Amino acid sequence: MASQKDTTGKGKILIMATENCAYPGANSVGQAHSTYPANTYIIRVRAPVLFPEQFYLDCFKKGISGIIIMSCGEECPYEGAYHALAKRIDRVYQLMKENGLDIRRLRLTSICTVCNRAFLKEVNDMNELISELGPPVLDKAA
Repeated sequence: MASQKDTTGKGKILIMATENCAYPGANSVGQAHSTYPANTYIIRVRAPVLFPEQFYLDCFKKGISGIIIMSCGEECPYEGAYHALAKRIDRVYQLMKENGLDIRRLRLTSICTVCNRAFLKEVNDMNELISELGPPVLDKAA
């Protein structure tokens, strides 16, 4: 992921949306002609648990201000994946603290295929938070 200059004046938000639940939910937001901030980048992922802890720190180093992992939650089609993901995110929170990053910059949430309001609320809440916090600054080399 190359570092890009933020032309919106706001930090970038990365959304990792699961292909079975959250990505169709994001698509339904578009189909409903709802809008959300342009500083939001959505990537479709099979299972967020596949991403290692360092991935998140690398995102912050490269200019992402906030990350929302939108998953299927308990209804994940991959047995044990959601619980493994929650444990992984707990470890990422620990790494974030060690590097002086506010852990509110990373959020794990469940979004269903038709959760338009929940999707928009998560994005708007993160946008408000990163506007308040400013760009991420890591205390030590992550």
